[in-house]
Amino acid sequence: MEKKITLKDKLQYKIDNMFSRGTGVLIFWLAVLSFFIVFIAAVILVLLKISPAGEDVPRMSEALWMSLMRSLDAGTMGDDQGWGFRLMMLFVTLGGIFILSALISIISNGLQGHLEALSQGRSRVIEKGHTVILGWNDQIFTIVEELCRANDNHDKGCIVIMGDENKSLMDQQIRERVTNISPTKIVCRTGSPMDVSSLEILSLSNAKSIIVLSPNHEDPDAEVLKVVLAIKRAPASPGTKYHIVAQLHNNKNCSISRVIGGDEVEWMLTEDIIAKVVAQTCHKSGLSLIYTELLDFSGDEIYFFTHPDLIGKPFGEVLNLFEKNAVMGVQKNGQLPQINPPMDTIIETGDQIFLIAEDDDKIFLSREQTGSFDPGVIEKKEEIREKVQTVLILGWNRHAPRILEELDNYLGTDSSILVIANKDLVRQDASWGSVNLKRSKVFFQNGVTTDRQMLDALELSKFNHIIILSYNDCLTKQVADSKTIITLLHLRDISDQCPQCNYSIVSEILDIRNSNLAKGTSADDFIVSDKLVSLLVSQVSETKALSAVFADIFNADGSEIYLKPASTYIRLNQPVNFYSIVESARQKGQVALGYRLAVNATDSEKSYGIVLNPLKSSILQFAEDDSIIVLAED
Repeated sequence: MEKKITLKDKLQYKIDNMFSRGTGVLIFWLAVLSFFIVFIAAVILVLLKISPAGEDVPRMSEALWMSLMRSLDAGTMGDDQGWGFRLMMLFVTLGGIFILSALISIISNGLQGHLEALSQGRSRVIEKGHTVILGWNDQIFTIVEELCRANDNHDKGCIVIMGDENKSLMDQQIRERVTNISPTKIVCRTGSPMDVSSLEILSLSNAKSIIVLSPNHEDPDAEVLKVVLAIKRAPASPGTKYHIVAQLHNNKNCSISRVIGGDEVEWMLTEDIIAKVVAQTCHKSGLSLIYTELLDFSGDEIYFFTHPDLIGKPFGEVLNLFEKNAVMGVQKNGQLPQINPPMDTIIETGDQIFLIAEDDDKIFLSREQTGSFDPGVIEKKEEIREKVQTVLILGWNRHAPRILEELDNYLGTDSSILVIANKDLVRQDASWGSVNLKRSKVFFQNGVTTDRQMLDALELSKFNHIIILSYNDCLTKQVADSKTIITLLHLRDISDQCPQCNYSIVSEILDIRNSNLAKGTSADDFIVSDKLVSLLVSQVSETKALSAVFADIFNADGSEIYLKPASTYIRLNQPVNFYSIVESARQKGQVALGYRLAVNATDSEKSYGIVLNPLKSSILQFAEDDSIIVLAED
């Protein structure tokens, strides 16, 4: 039989509910009880005419004051005279002791609870124009470092991070692994980015941009899509338009990602980016350094620029209107940016050009050509190109077929690609041995890629390029990176001992920390890791339109960055300024961005000879093996 509910039970239930509402409610009722005790004591003193010995009966206001003072300070009653008055004040003092003790305990517990809540990172963020990062993985340190560099000339830069890690742990790791944070403010909060209630504390409506990191899970894309859905469902101010940058690993999720994100999300397709960068950098000497220079915030970056003096001018004329800014392309009003458009493209009202500059306040425009070029030094001969090449790929993963397809766009007919991998470390669904290309021939061979004897037997001098892929389908990050680094060290040692070996090396490293261990001594010994994607994410989070710019640069169709022989642009061993080189490239329908001096090709302190966005008035002399960095269609 169910126990009967008594009046006492009902009263206890109401008291429990009342006290469970928090510190504020408890303090309120203690104040009420304190006032009740003081008031009752004062009324008794007045009605019963009780007063200290030898004194008149106090008025009501005086009696209230006497009771209040003795409830707050037990020592006040020490000098009281008259036993009636003493007993009354003793009652008030005992009540005051009880109430003050309870009040101190409640305030202490409430303060401790508030501090614990702060340490757990659940308080609301009150910021404007901040960058929000949702998720926590190794990429976050590169992204935070780059965003701090981007905020160097902004006093109120702020980055808000929400991850499922403890706030104190996130704060500590950020301090340990990110240098030069100042003046940017870093705010960490603990919570699930997929939880709408957690997102509410981040002031997403006021954020400049939102970065969604890919988790280290079996199916990371599913979680990223859920986070984007949560952002779109979170309460926001009317008319809020988000700028979200999110990563996708599997291209098969592109269709649903566009449905979910609409025009508010810039999707970074990791598989595509890695494949395109590997394919381009492995066969274009020095290109890796150029990409790194454009993607990080430590040197020159790409900025959009508009000015009334540009309106009505053809694109080709604009190229030499900037002495220290290399113009790359045009964004017509309402259209996607286009690198290296036709030289007769007219700049109209609402159009923007994009160019390379050290910072957005380091863009200087002249009303007319700022420097004269010398027609006498300009060469009009075409480049003689030989595309037949041999490529060696060591290792295999699910991205490898996409890399081969991209590589095929740049290799000539009859080029050959030899793929060697340990089949025990290759997943059955990874398309091993079943890739067919249009231009190149692919050969597959089983082998242990870390075996020095096997590598020595390959006669590596016959290969132009070598790509080391990670076995990330079957091995953990650290184990896969260990095998990649061992293979890389063998290849470097073979190259040092073999004068005939002149191959470039591109390595795929998974953990950013391991990329520092594997860093090479040559510009063409390039490490591709999550850091590259992190740099791209940072750039796009600052300027949304850069997503389309880099997509155009990485695309095999249209114009790309090339390093072409200087002899096809200007006469060698003669003093020339860069204005003349820009003009020579313009006449070929190309845009000159910089140059590479072969004499410095092995000097890391001089960026291996790469000079991007040079001062156009500087006088130079080029030799036979020097190159010009251009945007060209082929």
